[in-house]
Amino acid sequence: MTVKNVTAKELTERVLNKEKLFILDVRNESDFSDWKVEGENFDYLNIPYFELIDGIEPIADKIPKDRDVVTICAKGGSSIFVAEQLVEEGFDNIYSLEDGMKAWSEYLYKVKVYEDEDIKVFQFVRVGKGCLSYMVVSDGEALIVDPARFTDEYVKAAEEEGAKITHIVDSHLHADHISGGTILANSTGAKYYLMKSEGAVFDFEALENYKKIEFNSVTLEVLAVKTPGHTPGSVSFFVNHKLLFSGDTIFVSGLGRPDLGNKVREWANDLYDTVHTKVAEITDEVIVLPGHYADFESEINTDGYIGDLLGNIRKRNKKMFTTPKEEFLNNVEKSASSVKPPNFEDIVAINRGVKTVDVDTMQELEIGPNRCAVHHTE
Repeated sequence: MTVKNVTAKELTERVLNKEKLFILDVRNESDFSDWKVEGENFDYLNIPYFELIDGIEPIADKIPKDRDVVTICAKGGSSIFVAEQLVEEGFDNIYSLEDGMKAWSEYLYKVKVYEDEDIKVFQFVRVGKGCLSYMVVSDGEALIVDPARFTDEYVKAAEEEGAKITHIVDSHLHADHISGGTILANSTGAKYYLMKSEGAVFDFEALENYKKIEFNSVTLEVLAVKTPGHTPGSVSFFVNHKLLFSGDTIFVSGLGRPDLGNKVREWANDLYDTVHTKVAEITDEVIVLPGHYADFESEINTDGYIGDLLGNIRKRNKKMFTTPKEEFLNNVEKSASSVKPPNFEDIVAINRGVKTVDVDTMQELEIGPNRCAVHHTE
């Protein structure tokens, strides 16, 4: 018997299929409690690798023999070592997550969200980070919304649809992951749009100058709806009056946190006004497609993507849409003490264009879950 590798893609399929799986995570306890591979029918045991160097005897009676076991570490090396010990002790169906949590953090999978005679929309789920990005295809052209830095994924997806990427938009200056906007624009020649008020120093098309972005043979309205609060320049993109790409302003289960710029009260006030004016004008039938999710199991819908009708989001999060202003501001201020995205200041500096790092550093900066939501269902 030998250790079998399981890729991030294969493990994601097991999550989506709600398979039963036993996870032996050999990272430090703090890393495990902060961030792990989550599955509805997964069971877990977290034992730091250094406790198993002399053998797996202390945990042998805790490892099931009637189902698959996946060992996980940060980059794949330690988990293989532990998995090999399990195999030597006679355990079968032992797998090791190839390249560990680093690979889990970087994997994207694609799912179709919407299609009519004019457009086709895909969602890219970065399941290890809770980050969401999108591709809108119309008449041989493609628009990418909030791209991750793994730009080949979008180029490949566009080619599969017989389309060329011509437009790229970022809803705001991201704080938990590095944007692929400039990389994708440079490689494809597409126009890259961002709010000037976000303070980026590289070349881009300022969204303040556009009321809509039009495609070739079909007029595909992408209205930049200014929805400040998460950041001062946050926008949402309203496509054909049917789809709202809400960035980090509205999630399926909450709102974007407005405390990352050290102006909690001011930005919370903007967020309140956004929710009670701009969003209040949008009909319940519009499909909201957010930039992140907080809990995969509860937010993925029966069609297999993260998103919902605005009417359902209003019902699910009724309190955040009806709370009086002063109470709303106080609640946001209280939640501002929660843990901020790790390394967010460095990530913002990179996304603004004032700092440059190599790929290895990008990987290290992005490790961990997203923490962009401040207000969830109560």
